[in-house]
Amino acid sequence: MPLINDEYRKLLTTEFQKILVHDVKLIVFVKEGDDCKYCTETVTLCNELTELDKKITCEVVMENDPLVSKHSIEKYPAIIVTGNGIEDSRVRYYGIPSGYEFSTLIEDIEAVSRTDKEIDESVLAKISKIDKPVKIKVFVTPTCPYCPRAVKIAHKFAIANPNIIGEMIETHEFQEDASKFGVSSVPHIVINDDVQFVGALPEDEFADHVVEAFKRIGD
Repeated sequence: MPLINDEYRKLLTTEFQKILVHDVKLIVFVKEGDDCKYCTETVTLCNELTELDKKITCEVVMENDPLVSKHSIEKYPAIIVTGNGIEDSRVRYYGIPSGYEFSTLIEDIEAVSRTDKEIDESVLAKISKIDKPVKIKVFVTPTCPYCPRAVKIAHKFAIANPNIIGEMIETHEFQEDASKFGVSSVPHIVINDDVQFVGALPEDEFADHVVEAFKRIGD
């Protein structure tokens, strides 16, 4: 049974035809065994998206593949949204992007395919100063209506600056990670395992926390 229903397929097909400019690749990292609960569904979801537009392709990577260490993949399933000059792992999903997060995946595909960064100039000026690695982890749940905004901002920053990695982490699938950072409500954002905040903040305030984490590097 398809994960994307017929009505939504038609809507997405029309939308992609209007919006997609450059090719986008979804790299899906999976492992065998029962401990990867949603690996099969994640591959199915990404393959269904490739059926909607020829600009979208999907590559499935097993846990023993050299690409795992190259991109420092830590959990399964994982998705990297790449293409249009972003040939690395800056836009990441850990866990299946279901519920509200499916819309985030669609927006990321469209954002990576386009050439514009969609960031306010003042915010772009802040994050453009970041010249060392910064990783933004956004803990989410599929039923949280505020989480997509936080994930989208993290991914927009990652698209705009090659030193930033933005990760969506599904809290229920990766409870050990959530417990490590004391996640009790979402979205819960962790930057460089150091600076934390909760809530879908405006883009400029989110950027201030990212800059704060950057300034702490080496302290």
